[in-house]
Amino acid sequence: MEVSIRKMEKDDTEAVRHIAYASWHHTYEGIIPRHIQDTFLEGAYHPEMLEKKRTQAYVYVAEIAGEVIGFANVSLKNEMKEAELFAIYLLPTYQGYGVGTALIDYSLQEQHLQTLYVEVEQANDIGMQFYKAKGFTHVKTYTEDFAGHLLQTVRLRLDV
Repeated sequence: MEVSIRKMEKDDTEAVRHIAYASWHHTYEGIIPRHIQDTFLEGAYHPEMLEKKRTQAYVYVAEIAGEVIGFANVSLKNEMKEAELFAIYLLPTYQGYGVGTALIDYSLQEQHLQTLYVEVEQANDIGMQFYKAKGFTHVKTYTEDFAGHLLQTVRLRLDV
């Protein structure tokens, strides 16, 4: 299974939206109520919002055999080569095959990053295990009001 990573193009919008919904529904089932997920996703992954993300930050897509199966959204924080990983989502059937690692590695290399931050829901076992395996370390944990639903959010940091 050969994975290729590239910058998101406008034509990738519907694929990225589909991946966001599929990944969120798979990951946050039993953690975040579905109606809150869908409300968030409709705003954050509306085509106009994706166009802003695509043109104002860095959105990379992962493809296998021409099919977009994952994406990462990275934004530089400052000139010290620190960045925030706002999203990294894969179609659930492609989790565990190194695609997420390829997206992170590509992001780090493409932007010559020294530090990458990410925030993940503490109950998201898949995400927490993934980030810990990649060498991310704990910065802090805090309670977040996510559309009226309280989450325990963990901030992690990776020093390259």
